[in-house]
Amino acid sequence: MQAGYFVVGTDTDVGKTYVAVALLRHFVAQGYQAVGMKPLASGCKRDANGQLINDDVMALQLAGNVQADIETINPYRFLPAIAPHIAAQQVGIQPDIKTILNAYQSLKAKADVVVVEGAGGFMTPINDRQTLADVAVALAMPMVLVVGMRLGCINHALLTVEAMQARGLHLAGWVANSPAPTAMAHLEENLSSLQQSIAAPCLSVVPWQAETRFNLP
Repeated sequence: MQAGYFVVGTDTDVGKTYVAVALLRHFVAQGYQAVGMKPLASGCKRDANGQLINDDVMALQLAGNVQADIETINPYRFLPAIAPHIAAQQVGIQPDIKTILNAYQSLKAKADVVVVEGAGGFMTPINDRQTLADVAVALAMPMVLVVGMRLGCINHALLTVEAMQARGLHLAGWVANSPAPTAMAHLEENLSSLQQSIAAPCLSVVPWQAETRFNLP
């Protein structure tokens, strides 16, 4: 069992949070101390105390069993539901990988397993110079790729895998997730193509809003 996984997606709205929450529940059920982390989150809202909160982050908190403050779990939070680097520019903030790494190390010291969820796709910018891929390199965690099973998924998945390989990252496996109630046309054929093309195990095939079961390496 690895000490954690970095969950990234082939795009936005492919089910990263759904899979990350399922991973946390999986490890908690096995008796591990598990905690979720989302380094950057857009589309936040203010609670009764005026603090910015994010629905995805709240889901991660509920799924884990380790207590940590919101600034550590989610160092960068923004109101607009737009790309994180643009939201950060609007409020004069420059997200910093060192801050994210320090928060991750703090969580790692408290838990057996840390599940980190990315924002958008693998190459989503986090500031003027760096992307989520640079965060992944800094954390050096095994990667779990969530493939949204819809038209274009093969291209998106293979480009993402190639980008990971170019950076020397380890892809622990991928999850085929159906992000819409109606299954994509020729789902089985697309799954077969992905299985033949990605040299990492398919950890789970998840129908729309179904329970996620993992075959973790």
